[in-house]
Amino acid sequence: MQTTMPRKRLIPTWIPTLLVAIAVYLLVAYAKQTDRISVYWHQVIQLAGLTAITGLGLNLIYGFNGQFSLGHVGFYAIGAYGSALITKDLLTKWSGTNVGALAWMIAGQIGLVLVLMLIGRLRVGQIRKGLAARLETLIKPHEAWVFTTLVTLILVAFALALGVGFVWLAQKPLAAGLGSLITKLPEVAAQNVIFVLALLNGGTLAALVAYLIGLPLLRLGSDYFGIATLGFAIMMYTGLQNSDLIIPTMKGARGMVGIPRWTTWGWVFGVLVVLVIAMRNMLYSSHGRAIVSVREDEIAAKMMGIDVAQSKALAFAIGGFFAGVAGGLYAHLYGFLHPSSFSMVKGFDPLIIIVFGGLGSMTGTIVASALFALIIEGLRVLLPQGFEDWRFVIYPVLLLLIMLLRPQGLLGTNEWGWLRPPIPPMKGVPVSSKPSTARAESGEGGA
Repeated sequence: MQTTMPRKRLIPTWIPTLLVAIAVYLLVAYAKQTDRISVYWHQVIQLAGLTAITGLGLNLIYGFNGQFSLGHVGFYAIGAYGSALITKDLLTKWSGTNVGALAWMIAGQIGLVLVLMLIGRLRVGQIRKGLAARLETLIKPHEAWVFTTLVTLILVAFALALGVGFVWLAQKPLAAGLGSLITKLPEVAAQNVIFVLALLNGGTLAALVAYLIGLPLLRLGSDYFGIATLGFAIMMYTGLQNSDLIIPTMKGARGMVGIPRWTTWGWVFGVLVVLVIAMRNMLYSSHGRAIVSVREDEIAAKMMGIDVAQSKALAFAIGGFFAGVAGGLYAHLYGFLHPSSFSMVKGFDPLIIIVFGGLGSMTGTIVASALFALIIEGLRVLLPQGFEDWRFVIYPVLLLLIMLLRPQGLLGTNEWGWLRPPIPPMKGVPVSSKPSTARAESGEGGA
């Protein structure tokens, strides 16, 4: 008779993780409610949460996928300005209606997706290669290149024309529908709906831009890819400086004002929890393991049938989405945006955080984000008046010490609690119910 070994019962990992998350949320909320922390420190804690969100996005790109990106702050800026335009429109009607910016943004993103789908359906790449192969047998190679490029541009222009037409036709009914919906809701409910839509649109817009620039740039090697993304961040910064030439309400180098301050500790914590859950489940799925395999060995991943280009683009787009959502929360935390908040120097902060916490560790990114914000702002308070800028000397020294003593970061690739990789379910192992009889029978057989 065969029985199975009883499975050892352990406390599920999500229980301590949930308890810690609830404790952190209640502790900060209680401290703010009872004035045990000032408004300034409350904003610092919220900024730490935003930093954790954008750091998780960059960790997905660099820590888990192995793509060295220096342009993450560009996606942060896209999410910040994109969401701010939507919520400011609700209050000031700068676009002509209170949902005009939202309607244009939704229609524009749907139109862009349709253009990408149409280009894929037309198989522009295959047409270009096939046409080039045929023409090279008839004319000179450089003449064939000119002709195939012209045909490619015509096909892309056709797809773009259809996309622009769709956006133009879809914007008005979208604005009418959203406007009627908002007017029927109570004021508080309408603000919350617009805020959620603004955050989502800021994130999806950043993800689409990341996907588009990733298509050509992800063919580059890691170092060259980093330089190219740094160029993208500089382009975004320069564009924001002159953005008032296109959209006057953005104010360009003067800074965008009139943004409602709707970001609260509940919003920051809730968004962080949702994105952490999504990232954790995605990483331990088949798509996530494909993303990690590209980091480990790109050639081996390709030999195993993994679409390396698609995995890179997916990681880059999701990382951009995280940064865009964090940027949207940042815009509504302070109610003011200036291009200097998204400069090249600021772009190194999330990179420092993920290296400090450990590349490939979600737990390390969250812990390092909290420490980074508390150290930077804590030194501002602790240092004597007039010496506040010395914090930018002290914390790099601390980072150097950590890198020398622990090069893999605080947690390396380790995770805590529910963020650790799930353990596969144990299958029953057959065990004889009469071990003595079994041994006797085996002894007789041997004799």
